[in-house]
Amino acid sequence: MLATWQIIVLILLSFFSIFDMISLNIGMQYPVIVGTVVGIIVGDIQLGLMIGATLQLMVLGVGTYGGASIPDFTSGAIIGTVFAHTTGNGLEFALALAVPVGLLMVQLDVLARFANTFFLHQTDKSIDQADPQKVANNIILGIIPWGLSRMIPIAIMLIFGQNVVDFIVNRMPDWLMGGLEVAGGLLPVVGIAVLLKYLPTASYFPYLLVGFFFASYLEIPMLGVAMIGLALAIIHFKQANKKAEAVTVGSQLNENTSEGELDDGEYEE
Repeated sequence: MLATWQIIVLILLSFFSIFDMISLNIGMQYPVIVGTVVGIIVGDIQLGLMIGATLQLMVLGVGTYGGASIPDFTSGAIIGTVFAHTTGNGLEFALALAVPVGLLMVQLDVLARFANTFFLHQTDKSIDQADPQKVANNIILGIIPWGLSRMIPIAIMLIFGQNVVDFIVNRMPDWLMGGLEVAGGLLPVVGIAVLLKYLPTASYFPYLLVGFFFASYLEIPMLGVAMIGLALAIIHFKQANKKAEAVTVGSQLNENTSEGELDDGEYEE
């Protein structure tokens, strides 16, 4: 069993990990780091490092870009390490518990995003009122839904044990799960649309079509599409450099020619 102070510290750690992901970005949002810290708290550093490193492999190259909600294996590392330590089971048990926890956090992440829109609207009103202090306050208050989306479920799991994890995952109503899945599917689309609005899409639209063709029709994995994109980016960069060098050389030649004509005219006079 965990001591009261350990439960409190772990709950605060869950809040800090999501806060770090959206604001500080010092590394506490990574499963390998959090797993190691949890291992220190419960007194089993090796177990925490093993669990965190294994979960880290599941999220390599995965990010919440464009409003996408991804499995939160950082929270999974907390729960997996704690219960693997308290029950005496190994890595396999921890992973079997961490994966459903991470998937559950996807739905709660969507709820946190919806709840955070309240503070976003309050921020817009504060901007219209030209009140910078209220703007700053609402931005800070916007962290609360994110933190509670991790703190509350982790607190319940740590206090009441593994049974509550199985109950939440298996007993959640289908209508709620379905609604959250639809919302979670729409958020990335909206986010990508927002990104495309501000990116120079018109200039690079052919590359967008090439990537879409490879991913949708040839079903090339994302890593393969990314490598193709990298190759095209390198080619484009080299061509742009050659054009810039040609323009520079042409400008220098024009300047030299103009200076030569001017010198000849002065000599003739």
